[in-house]
Amino acid sequence: MSRPAARGCLIAFEGTEGAGKSTHIRHVAEMLRGDGHRVEVTAEPGGTALGAQLRDLLLHRLDSAPRPLAELFLYLADRAQHVEQVIAPALAAGCVVLTDRFSPSTIAYQGYGRGLDLDELRRADAWARGGVSPQLVILLDCPVRVGLQRARGSDRFHAELEAFHERVRRGFQAEAAAAAALWRVVDASQPEEVVRAAVLDAVRNHLRGQ
Repeated sequence: MSRPAARGCLIAFEGTEGAGKSTHIRHVAEMLRGDGHRVEVTAEPGGTALGAQLRDLLLHRLDSAPRPLAELFLYLADRAQHVEQVIAPALAAGCVVLTDRFSPSTIAYQGYGRGLDLDELRRADAWARGGVSPQLVILLDCPVRVGLQRARGSDRFHAELEAFHERVRRGFQAEAAAAAALWRVVDASQPEEVVRAAVLDAVRNHLRGQ
């Protein structure tokens, strides 16, 4: 059992479509609450009232899709609001914050996927998140085709070509390799119970080391 965090901790769950982020966030939240932690579960885009409106613009307006730079700024607007209204207050209250996507998704999707300049993108993202960074990133990595078959979604990103999702996956892998101390990569193509055990161990081991 990990001891309840004396200070807040932000854990981001990342991966391509259908990787199983929401499922494993639910398992982690249950474990942490059972261990006595205060837990805040949230997501991007859409973690605030404004974010819900931005999520609709970003994911469900198939007839008026934003251009790559406009898409980036919409995601950053969502993040700025999300950090100020949800994440920063929860961290200040000593919660473990579990977010379904954060800055690494912006780097992977808008940087590697859309081809926006990575250095400029990182600077813009740093401004939007106001110094708030995850202490742990869980990457649920699985082959693109497997993930898309699992997801069976209807939002704008599910309609992207497989090549786009391959670029995104390579982006996540590159970011994880460049910051191995921060990231934990879990093979999400394994049986669900194996993935769950690996994710729970990664989170518990991180919190023990705080």
